[in-house]
Amino acid sequence: MDYFFDSMNWREFYNLFESEQERIIETIKDFVNIESPSLDIEASRQVADFLVRRIENLDCIDSIERIDTKTGQHLIIRAFQSQTSKSLLVVGHTDTVHPRGASRLNPTRVENGRLYGCGVFDMKANCILIIEALEAVKQRSDEKPPLPITIFFSCDEEVGSITGREIVESEATKAQLCLVCEPSVNGKAKTGRKGTAAYILKAHGIPAHAGLEAERGASAILEIANQIKRIHEFNDKQTGTTAIVCQVKGGTAPNVVPAEAECSIDVRFTTLSEAQKIDEKIRTLKPLDERVRLEILGGINRPPLERNEKVLGFYEHAKRLAALMNYELGETQVGGASDGNFVAALGVPVLDGLGVRGDGAHTLEEFICLDDLSYRATLLSMLMLKPF
Repeated sequence: MDYFFDSMNWREFYNLFESEQERIIETIKDFVNIESPSLDIEASRQVADFLVRRIENLDCIDSIERIDTKTGQHLIIRAFQSQTSKSLLVVGHTDTVHPRGASRLNPTRVENGRLYGCGVFDMKANCILIIEALEAVKQRSDEKPPLPITIFFSCDEEVGSITGREIVESEATKAQLCLVCEPSVNGKAKTGRKGTAAYILKAHGIPAHAGLEAERGASAILEIANQIKRIHEFNDKQTGTTAIVCQVKGGTAPNVVPAEAECSIDVRFTTLSEAQKIDEKIRTLKPLDERVRLEILGGINRPPLERNEKVLGFYEHAKRLAALMNYELGETQVGGASDGNFVAALGVPVLDGLGVRGDGAHTLEEFICLDDLSYRATLLSMLMLKPF
């Protein structure tokens, strides 16, 4: 295929990002230093303020919409909207898993070619990269992108997209393709993500004095223990389905047969058919002790991002663009989910994991590799200008 960037010279973009790298790093540091844990409404508005100030004067911007919800403030940026075709949807999130004050344990800093900071890898650096790429496309190209560009920054992705799901699904119905700038270890694009489900299994037993008349009681804790063994049997290496009990709690007092107990169950699956199978298994659990009543809460949260022909075709296109820079774009499939799962479930080809190379997501050793910044920003610009 004769690529647009053969004649346009991708180096113009790469050299721009290299020349601006010090400024970009400082911008990322400033953004990371605004701590924005999920469900912190004021913090989500502060990071939205930061992004709006950075982009509001670009003349390619058609509209900026700030959506206040019970979880914080989402942001929708529309650019190059003169076209009537479906959009290129670019997805990111501004919330992090780190509570306020965590930056004292992982201060924002540069060491040995790495930029450390809470949320820098997942995914604040990549929010800035999206803005930088959009600005570069406007400044360095005489051509408009073939698709209008819609950028969605969610404020609650890390806690299951409580209010963000409806918005990203709405935008997905207007999209032809979707880029998700979540991070990826070793810089590999994600062509498959497992779907997720979350359940709480509660056992309601019968209390009794543990010493005087234990036989009159029905132990909720014993029932939960037996159910955990059953749930473990739902794991299937062949299909990639996992069912993991992550939390257990219960009991009434040290000398009482426990009347209440519960456990949380994290479920991952590669296809919707597998999701439906394991959902049915969990919902039809029966107590071993018939005196105990089971209660099941929760359900399927995110559908899988399935590795299909459309997704692979999108990836191969991005891989060829990267090869023009002698930059290797690998691929991987992972158990973690993102907002890209919701988009993919609506039939839109999604390329995920386009963020800067780094490691340590959700830990206090989180970092990005600075030598990857210009390559990743250039690739993102190229995909905006040549998404197919």
